[in-house]
Amino acid sequence: MTLSNLPPLVTVFGGSGFVGRHVVRALAKRGFRIRVAVRRPDLAGFLQPLGNVGQISFVQANLRYRKSVDAAVHGADHVVNCVGILFETGRNTFDSVQDFGARAVAEATRAVGATLTHISAIGADANGQSLYAKSKGRAEKAILETVPDAVILRPSIVFGPEDGFFNKFAEMSRFSPVLPLVGGGNMTFQPVYVTDVAEAVAKSVEGKVARGRIYELGGPDVLTFKNCLEILLKTIDRKRTLLPIPFGIASMIGSIASMVPFVAPPITPDQVTLLRKDNVVSNGAQTDGRTLQAFGIEPTSLEAILPSYVVRYRPQGQYTRSGGAA
Repeated sequence: MTLSNLPPLVTVFGGSGFVGRHVVRALAKRGFRIRVAVRRPDLAGFLQPLGNVGQISFVQANLRYRKSVDAAVHGADHVVNCVGILFETGRNTFDSVQDFGARAVAEATRAVGATLTHISAIGADANGQSLYAKSKGRAEKAILETVPDAVILRPSIVFGPEDGFFNKFAEMSRFSPVLPLVGGGNMTFQPVYVTDVAEAVAKSVEGKVARGRIYELGGPDVLTFKNCLEILLKTIDRKRTLLPIPFGIASMIGSIASMVPFVAPPITPDQVTLLRKDNVVSNGAQTDGRTLQAFGIEPTSLEAILPSYVVRYRPQGQYTRSGGAA
């Protein structure tokens, strides 16, 4: 195969993360060459079996350091940015990673003449109340100003084998008699399957969707926070009390938990702020056709997938009899 006949090269920032690894799998299935750009390439080797020999390579990159970003996109035909954080640690702040970092990726992409797909989040709003939402919103604005034909994907809460939501509460249920319902648990989500998100990314790389648009990705069901926990508990055959916690108290708990060094807080005040708003596909996106349907993807339901990866949280694992709640 001559150099000119090589498959397109896609640089995936954050390719070893929860969503990123599924993006790499989807791209590998389509035959793309993939360059995974991560802070610790030595910890990303588990991605190698997802492709053929030599199809997936690794490069060290940190969105806070522009030179590493430029080097990671050199020679790329398309760039995918999957990097995002849910809470701040040290120098990895919302501004540095989700604003400055996203701008750096967009500018580097423009410099090499590549196309760009960026994963944002429903609720991104430069004028929002949450620091997380503000940084996501500013990033979207900067990206479209820099790369006008970029594809931006805003998923609702993403579920799948390595997710940080259902796994976290399932683990909590193993030792705690209660699970917290922040704000009473009435806020709504539209859980979207990680494989569906990855397929949307891959289709955008293939050019199978209109560019220069913001798409909102949600699953087939709109569920309250309480609904999500009820489905989870039923799936893992455990009975736990769902305890409503006012937003103010939850924020105070988050402030205290965030002061513990070297430990990921169960919740932060900024996350409590995010939970004050529903996290579902907007009416505007539905009306304009800027949803998973635009990619030809039929959304996968939570209840079709959840049992496949939370079975280990049942009292006796996969051998627990249905109805034997503990």
